[in-house]
This record gives sequence, structure tokens and C-alpha cells, in this order.
Amino acid sequence: MLVTALEDNYPLIGRRRFLLTSGGALIAAVFTRPALARLTVQEALAVFANGAEIQEGRIRLEISPLVENGNLVGATVTVDSPMTEADHVKRIALFNEKNPQADMAVFHLGPRAGRAEVSTRLRLATTQVVTAVCEMSDGGFWASKAHVIVTLAACVETL
Repeated sequence: MLVTALEDNYPLIGRRRFLLTSGGALIAAVFTRPALARLTVQEALAVFANGAEIQEGRIRLEISPLVENGNLVGATVTVDSPMTEADHVKRIALFNEKNPQADMAVFHLGPRAGRAEVSTRLRLATTQVVTAVCEMSDGGFWASKAHVIVTLAACVETL
């Protein structure tokens, strides 16, 4: 109806027709937005490790087991590594179970980093398990998990 009314008063050229059509499609997409797909923790870990086996040990995740506010949760990840050219940490990543996105952070390191330790602050949606994974220079992957109880949730999205 809008296009017909405009055609009566102004001849529509290709660009105007395109803008009207794409504007209508954008509005339809916004109001009929499908639920966003979320990778599970296992899928996100498989993507990070490129399908390789992830072993327990060699990495330590320090995070408070009980936090009052999920908006600001301190976490420190330490990896047992000499950080030499032959044996060093390439990447450290943090994953979660219940936030809107399974991967929270990825840190890239090299032998010049000195020590394999990173600290950050996280937002946690609710009580869940946080997983830290590191990739070593030899291609090995190591993981550590911590269960965190959150009394005041953060990162909660409503669709």
C-alpha cells in the first residue's frame, strides 16, 4: 500500500524501491527475531581445542566458590609452565555453562610473557561451573573447573 501510494505521486526508481523493500525486511526481522543459538560448553571447548583431547591438571583456576554479586567475579588462572621457547602457554580461555555466551575470554601468551598467569573479572548469570583451558606449545590442552554459587545474578537476557 505504501509503495503504491508513492508510485502514484513519484515514479520509483531502483534505489528507492530497494530502500523501501530492505527497510520493510529489516523491520520484519526485528519483530520476528528467532532465538539466538548458543553453543554448549562442550561444543565451545571442542572448537577451542580443535577437537583435541583436553586433560585435567597443569592449570589452576582460582575463583571464589561463593559470590554475592555476579556482576563482578574475580578470577585468576595459573599454568605450570617454564615459559621457554620449547615449552610455553599459547592461549588461556575461560568458559561457562549458563551465560548467554559459552566463551568468556581468551588470552594469547608467548614465551616472553615471563609467567603463565592471567587475572580478570567475570560476569556470571547464575550459579554454574566455570572452566579454564590452556593450549600449550606442544599442542596439548589442559583444563580446570570451579563451581561458583552466585547469589545475585548478572548477564540475564530476556527475549
